[in-house]
Amino acid sequence: MSEGTRQADVWLRGLPLAVLTISLVAVPVLLLEPQGMPRMRALDQELRGVEAENAELRRDVSRLRQEVKDLRDNPAAVERIAREQLGLVRKNEIVFQFDKR
Repeated sequence: MSEGTRQADVWLRGLPLAVLTISLVAVPVLLLEPQGMPRMRALDQELRGVEAENAELRRDVSRLRQEVKDLRDNPAAVERIAREQLGLVRKNEIVFQFDKR
């Protein structure tokens, strides 16, 4: 064997060992640094929070759509809103107010 062949053979045998050594050092460093696993966990938790908020907002939108539909189609719903939120009464009604004690 020539000198060049021996060096190439040593290089090919040592390459997997060098890659393994670098991996054993680099992977824990990458996982434990602030931009590694702790950041991923924080982002995952934030994602779950945003998904829960989105689900709640979807329920609110659905409820509001139903309320708009009722206000368009149901005169009783309009009257209920006028009475509850605006405090309106009909002309022929008498209003009694009591002190809350």
